[in-house]
Amino acid sequence: MQKPDEDHSDHRGPGPDPGPWEYVLSIPHDPRAVTVSRRTLRVILAAHGLFHLADVAELLATELVSNAVRHTKGPAALRLRWARGVLRLGAWDADPTPPAPPPGLIAGLDAEEGRGLELVRACADGWGWHPYATSGDTGKYVWCELGAA
Repeated sequence: MQKPDEDHSDHRGPGPDPGPWEYVLSIPHDPRAVTVSRRTLRVILAAHGLFHLADVAELLATELVSNAVRHTKGPAALRLRWARGVLRLGAWDADPTPPAPPPGLIAGLDAEEGRGLELVRACADGWGWHPYATSGDTGKYVWCELGAA
């Protein structure tokens, strides 16, 4: 039961928020940033009623942010964008070097590292990368997408 002094006008009810919306989380060069990014992503998806995407989105964001933190020396950012029933996750980092192509699951089963982008390719509806340069920042932006269905 709602108390008279509670305001629930912001509550949108069940189902995805029609959006569009976008969030950007600046990430320091710190391994703890991966956990912070993962938890922040889960809170954002819950707030927008996209619970059904949370587990896969969390896995994908973890891989993207882990690569940005592990393979670069500078800051990074995680970007989440919802538009037209598609969630786009992207990680920017300051290193313009293209990501290595996924090796393929069979070839890389015993590898200690390097399977992250293969997981992204296998779990996402699409993925890619492009060089990034704006306002003095350079680097690359690696992204993947998940449909709402």
